[in-house]
Amino acid sequence: MDLSPLEKKLGIEFNSKDFLNQALVHRSYINENPDFGLEDNERLEFLGDAVLEMIVTEHLYRNYPSPEGDLTNWRAALVNAKMLSSIAEQLGVNDFLFLSKGENKDTGRARRYILANAMEAIIGAAYLDQGYEKISQFVEREILKKLPNIIKHKIYRDPKSRFQEEAQEKVGVTPTYEVVKEWGPDHNKNFVIGIYLGEEEIAQGQGASKQEAQEKAAEAALKRKGWE
Repeated sequence: MDLSPLEKKLGIEFNSKDFLNQALVHRSYINENPDFGLEDNERLEFLGDAVLEMIVTEHLYRNYPSPEGDLTNWRAALVNAKMLSSIAEQLGVNDFLFLSKGENKDTGRARRYILANAMEAIIGAAYLDQGYEKISQFVEREILKKLPNIIKHKIYRDPKSRFQEEAQEKVGVTPTYEVVKEWGPDHNKNFVIGIYLGEEEIAQGQGASKQEAQEKAAEAALKRKGWE
């Protein structure tokens, strides 16, 4: 596979293409192609996770004289799966993944985690191939640039907390949640939950757990009310 378009988007030209190739290999692909010649990306993901956290932590420490709790929340918002999968999508990583036929068909939540893990693996691969300074530049360019917006809009706070704070401040009402619909066996439940201000339903959210559905409902309610 020609990885030069991905390298261009990453802004990193790898000396060893095998590092970048391996960062894109999901374990499901190796299960179907045991003679592929490279390992899956899980060891690189392990390394990249630590490298990313170190770069972000150092940046926060040097540039923000804030309490530890704030720094921890901001870091979590920068390195979580939702943020990393979003950045991976923007960089076109999805087009270069090595996946099994089954995983290749799944474009839902499982794919987002695969993308987030691949993003960490790419960071680990670039660290090994290019060194700390080069991958620090990448993290600053693609990930740390999100920080001002995270702080400005308090995105580091979970959607439920943000909506409750806004609702209490703006309309003096504490939101409530109700299960609208649920289906599926115990090991694969799905929930639709509505979020209400008094008797008024503001939005709904769907998830594989009540907690996830509530968070999706709160996210939708923040958008519906323009309280983002």
